Amino acid sequence: QVQLVESGGGLVQAGGSLRLSCAASGSIFMIDAMAWYRQAPGKQRELVAGSTSGGRTSYADSVKGRFTISRDNAKNTVYLQMNSLKFEDTAVYYCNADIMSSRFSKEYNYWGQGTQVTVSS
Repeated sequence: QVQLVESGGGLVQAGGSLRLSCAASGSIFMIDAMAWYRQAPGKQRELVAGSTSGGRTSYADSVKGRFTISRDNAKNTVYLQMNSLKFEDTAVYYCNADIMSSRFSKEYNYWGQGTQVTVSS
């Protein structure tokens, strides 16, 4: 059983910063790609930032230059540093990861439960 648990969400004023964390636990042999998605009320879930196991990163145009994704592979954790937050960044943020539970299993995709980020204008 694998779990992804996010933390670090909250209420912040526009222009402020937050750092989200997502820790994977359980039966883990290898973690491939990890990513952050978000879903605002009435909108579809969208990809915010991604990180491959090799360290390549990618970002949505709306967050480039403001958000940074990083990971600590020893801790099975991915982070999202969010700076210069805007009202439109308000959403539930979800962690996502592709994980192998053993060397003999295939890769499965997992989601965290989400953490609310609210930016006041």
